[in-house]
Amino acid sequence: MHPQQKTLLQVDVKELKGKPGAQETLSRTVPTPADFATVLVGIPEASDLNVQVRLESVHEGVLLTGSASAEVTGECARCLDAISYPLTVDVMQLFTWVDETGGENDDGDSLAVDENLMVDVEPVLRDLMVSALPFQPVCREDCPGLCSQCGFRLEDDPEHAHEQVDPRWAALAGLAAELNENEEPGGEPDPS
Repeated sequence: MHPQQKTLLQVDVKELKGKPGAQETLSRTVPTPADFATVLVGIPEASDLNVQVRLESVHEGVLLTGSASAEVTGECARCLDAISYPLTVDVMQLFTWVDETGGENDDGDSLAVDENLMVDVEPVLRDLMVSALPFQPVCREDCPGLCSQCGFRLEDDPEHAHEQVDPRWAALAGLAAELNENEEPGGEPDPS
């Protein structure tokens, strides 16, 4: 099995092991990894991801705190226009030391420092940033969207409408059209 390749979002914490209170900072702009997105919006792969975090040695492991920011792009869920806006998330995550027996100190909310004394910040950032993305992004709160019948952009003509026939009266509308067809020019219905 090949050792996992180190990424720009992995941090060596060997210097922090056994030194509670010791700190390191990570201040980097890295290419955004793949899959920092939902269906309609996301942070484009390889775009700038700015990471400003502090790694602090605590008795249980390494506490990661700080923020990450990037530019979100995508399309409005109502009108499908392109949208773009900045996103910043606060980061706080505990990475626990692997205990001497080889097991992890698992409290359910923490991740483990790997056997090479590295922490991988990428999954933490992915979880935080993707969960901060809107499920249905809009270009603006009052975006009228598209016509549900023909797809016309309602922003271009707010008065756009289609004649709605109540389905309960549709049979009578058909009958009226049939009677108008059968009527002779003199005004009398065709006796046939």
